[in-house]
Amino acid sequence: MRLLTEFGMGTSLRRGDYTQAAVRAVRDALWHNSINLAELFGFDKSAMRITVDLGVQAPDQVDVDAVRAVFPYGTPDIRVHHGGLDVARPDGDGAPTIMCNAALSVAFDMERDAERTDG
Repeated sequence: MRLLTEFGMGTSLRRGDYTQAAVRAVRDALWHNSINLAELFGFDKSAMRITVDLGVQAPDQVDVDAVRAVFPYGTPDIRVHHGGLDVARPDGDGAPTIMCNAALSVAFDMERDAERTDG
């Protein structure tokens, strides 16, 4: 059951690094809240199932393992989609500014946990 969705945005201003922008977007989303959902429902934090949707202009250039390493706990399922925005430099030289959008949804397997405690 999905309990929370949070959004974030991250950039790579000068390096043109899609992974850096994605990591910053995830951190932005994570640091927007301090809701203790695991404790609220009596779960261990490791039971968090986190769906991560990232939007960037070059999805194949995002290192998913580097993004996964940002999460202190839970099991993130990271999906990278075409989206975000590349902003060209006014002078046309160098890498564009990369913008990544992130949506994080947190869920727990409530039904399976109920069976385990009822059985």
